[in-house]
Amino acid sequence: MGTLFIVATPIGNLKDITLRALETIKDVDYILCEDTRVTGKLLNNYLIAKRMVAFNEFNENLKSEEILADLSGDKTIALMSDAGTPLVSDPGYKLVREAIARGIKVESIPGASAVITALAVSGMAPDRFLYLGYLPKKDGKRNSLLTEVKNLKDSFKTTVIFYESPFRVLETLKNISDVFGDIDVVVTRELTKLHEEVRREKVSAAIEHFTKTPPKGEFTILI
Repeated sequence: MGTLFIVATPIGNLKDITLRALETIKDVDYILCEDTRVTGKLLNNYLIAKRMVAFNEFNENLKSEEILADLSGDKTIALMSDAGTPLVSDPGYKLVREAIARGIKVESIPGASAVITALAVSGMAPDRFLYLGYLPKKDGKRNSLLTEVKNLKDSFKTTVIFYESPFRVLETLKNISDVFGDIDVVVTRELTKLHEEVRREKVSAAIEHFTKTPPKGEFTILI
């Protein structure tokens, strides 16, 4: 019986990878990755030559049975996302669930996560938090979810964290303002990368900023 390794990768800075992760991807039979070009850059940076197999939201169902057959034999496989910890708003959950159901060993190789990185630098209470992944794309559903979160926060004080696309950041900030009022927010952008930005301010100030400055990059927002 083989082993499926869930390997966390850097969220930006390529130095943010563990020694254990490097040892693991050197030893496995092959690597599952969202985009072979992205993973290829990481492997080339550390002079690692390894077979890569594209595994993403578009082909997960098609590829899974073949991968599970390899794991049921003696293959060792690393599951890696483009950035951060696999399965956290990335493909792989169905594969991991089925591997566990079949008695295949699944091992996590921990490392970088944008959720924890943003929480650590935010200045907001870190003792408990609620992670929402990406908010709904449609304005109405986004407002409904935020209203549910507000009702929860009224009785259960917690920091709320979610990812957002640069194309929806401004609308999402306006939704936050509509539901919560002019509350404190932390908007992080391009964490660990060259143009990293952490803004700690009222949501009205964040709206003003991103109205004047078009949002770019990957965003993690905390309220």
